Amino acid sequence: MKTPFDPRHQRRRNAIRCLFAWGFSDKVAVDSEIARNVIKNFATIDKVITDCAPEWPIEQINRLDLAVLRLAIYELTIVKSEPLKVIIDEAVELAKEFGAESSPSFVNGVLGTTLKKWTKN
Repeated sequence: MKTPFDPRHQRRRNAIRCLFAWGFSDKVAVDSEIARNVIKNFATIDKVITDCAPEWPIEQINRLDLAVLRLAIYELTIVKSEPLKVIIDEAVELAKEFGAESSPSFVNGVLGTTLKKWTKN
């Protein structure tokens, strides 16, 4: 059973914190290997976000939501080591934990579109 103390959840929380901080300044030290890998793949990840949320330019997306989306899309389209539904569930939980009231539904919608357009089941 998943708990807030699950090591995978903790790694994702740390990655979100790093990605969020990095969103303000690329001079921030990134101590998460996951976050470093996400940053290396920003071009690919941001293309997916732009394709799946065309009405929301990257610059207009809340930075926390953007960090959650980048991590989840990295896991959905590049890593592909977890079940797709687990990745989406984790992203929605992180959006609930860190984001605004509308963050979970926004993240869920973008990732649902990503699942349809970019992944092979």
